[in-house]
Amino acid sequence: MRRLIVEEPYSKAAMLSRRLAMFSLAVAVMGILGVARGVDLIAVLGGAVVIACGAILSAILAFAIIWRSGRKGVGQALAGLVLATLLLAYPAYLAQQAMRLPRLADISTDIADPPNFSLSHGALAARGDTTPPSVAIARRKAQIKAYPQIQPILLDLDAREAFDAAVKALAANGWKIVEQRPPGGRAGLGHIDAIATSFILGFPSDITLRLRPLAGQTRIDIRSVSRFGPYDFGANPRNIASFESALEAVVDKK
Repeated sequence: MRRLIVEEPYSKAAMLSRRLAMFSLAVAVMGILGVARGVDLIAVLGGAVVIACGAILSAILAFAIIWRSGRKGVGQALAGLVLATLLLAYPAYLAQQAMRLPRLADISTDIADPPNFSLSHGALAARGDTTPPSVAIARRKAQIKAYPQIQPILLDLDAREAFDAAVKALAANGWKIVEQRPPGGRAGLGHIDAIATSFILGFPSDITLRLRPLAGQTRIDIRSVSRFGPYDFGANPRNIASFESALEAVVDKK
């Protein structure tokens, strides 16, 4: 006599979890790829995070249903849970950084007299016709405790050599130079404006350098400003440290 084998159905919650996780990942990737076309990355990533949270909740529900009913779908629920958790890992890291670091998106090696950004047509166009606002010194003092290592850079080079080294260091970091003015004129100051982008999401930071000739040395002050939101999540100190490392490598080759 032939036996009738009834196959246990899949948990709908498990399948939903995997599909939501895949969809949230696709939304995040589309947002990142669409930044250059004017896509609002923050809004898109926010939507991806909400969908990923739905995937995690669906996975938890699926595990409960599978435990009680014996339905299939453990693998799909687990896949949804893992994918969604990985997607949420970076936003969770950013949230931790926001709580740990000061509410400051503008970091400078000179808090008393930060370098100014160029207001030329080309520099403004590169920054989207915006200029980072000034920050009160009382607020800037927060960076002293958080980033005591950020100090003016002193090079044992004349102003022109220091300027050339700074340009090479910016290029070595892959930053886009939007304006440069060699040291000279009445004040003798040099100036460079550039744009740096974050490695993972491509968020832009506006960079400006001021070169001041001294007796037998050149002082370089750098200012890094994040364009979006009141927090930099540590990006600006990383930009300054990256420039200092690249500059040291260039000078060591001389």
